[in-house]
Amino acid sequence: MMTHSRHLRGLAIATAVTITAALTLVFFYAPLDADQGFVQKIFYLHVPLAIVSLCGFVLGGIFAIGYLRTGRRIWDMRSYCAIHMALIFSVGGIVTGSIWAKASWGHWWVWQEPTLVSYLIVILMFATYQPLRFSIEDPERQSRYAAVFAIVGGAFVPLNFIAVRLSVEFVHPRVLNLEGGALPGSMKLVFYISLVGIALLFATLMKYEMAAKETRAETRRLRRALHACEDPGATDRPSRRTAAPVGAH
Repeated sequence: MMTHSRHLRGLAIATAVTITAALTLVFFYAPLDADQGFVQKIFYLHVPLAIVSLCGFVLGGIFAIGYLRTGRRIWDMRSYCAIHMALIFSVGGIVTGSIWAKASWGHWWVWQEPTLVSYLIVILMFATYQPLRFSIEDPERQSRYAAVFAIVGGAFVPLNFIAVRLSVEFVHPRVLNLEGGALPGSMKLVFYISLVGIALLFATLMKYEMAAKETRAETRRLRRALHACEDPGATDRPSRRTAAPVGAH
């Protein structure tokens, strides 16, 4: 049985309900910002996308530790899928952030803003993950090297975040902090619901991707078994690979 296909229906329904509720609250409940007006509502999409993508990169590093400790390919698959989804979500974060910046600051990008630049650095760093991974043919070496990369990159994310938060010069708004942030209660409620919705979407898409990879792996196994039945001598021939690399189609 495909382990990652379990509970997908329930998770997908929970995601759809939460995101629908979040969008409804964003447009019909959250008050307009006094300075930015309606355009500020993109905040409820941009910030959750950025937070979830960064957490996804860290999660990929944590899963990579699990792979190096156990050698089980399931942890390697989880690490790969977490980083893959985090990259997709980070692109959404960059696009929505640029739209918000253009409407608020008059520029699509502000290079003097450390929050924006540091986020871009993280994205560009993890954008090299897949090219590095698939440049290695041997599945075992591929998984080990990718795991080391994921761990180093995952550790860099919080260190980079702390460095940026300690910077003095910035124009990016600081709406969230340890004291609860500058958001009023209604905005904070809508933001947290939006954050939960985006996090559920991340989990759902990641689980779908893992289920798809399990299905492809099972299909390849059945094909090999069928080929072995049709050609009994095929099982005695040496094979260059012991397992298909994660992410292979």
